[in-house]
Amino acid sequence: MGIYLVSVAAEDWFGEEEGGWAEVASGLNAELRRRGLQPYEDVPPATAFVAGSGQAFEEKAAPSMTGFVALCESYLSREELEILCGWMVIVPVSLDEEVSLPVDSGYGERTVVVGAPQVLLLAEKLAAAIDLPPEIPATCDNLDLSKWFRSRAKELAATRTGLWSTDLDTAFYVAVFLRAAQHSIRRRCPIVYS
Repeated sequence: MGIYLVSVAAEDWFGEEEGGWAEVASGLNAELRRRGLQPYEDVPPATAFVAGSGQAFEEKAAPSMTGFVALCESYLSREELEILCGWMVIVPVSLDEEVSLPVDSGYGERTVVVGAPQVLLLAEKLAAAIDLPPEIPATCDNLDLSKWFRSRAKELAATRTGLWSTDLDTAFYVAVFLRAAQHSIRRRCPIVYS
């Protein structure tokens, strides 16, 4: 079980067919224009999969989030918690406040869009709070974080103790949100729950 966080290429972001995000893309651009901002149209096209290339993002949200939510409640305000955890779509656009669109997300009647720069600041705050190790994978194009936390993280936690190593599920989610925001900004692409 679990849901996936994945990057979206231009073909799917603007695609009208089932599984496409055209309604969200259109609604977001209308709201950006209303706010006096440029529309978000520069989405990169799909590329051939090459492991470790950093061209795509895919992670599975399967471990328990209980510890992660408790960490957020300890270090973030209620508004910050909503920005970090209350979205369905991250875009590489700085948004002072979320965009809530009347588009069924599959998880609710509305689709909430937040800015990757805002998510990144909050994820960096949590990463610093738990002293997330620099050895976590920099790219996550094929469940790289999931694999790392199931194997290498356990080995590293035995020798490099700290708050991050006391709850690897919590550290996993800090790493996922950190890398998702970084990927969105670096590749200029949306990240969505799928």
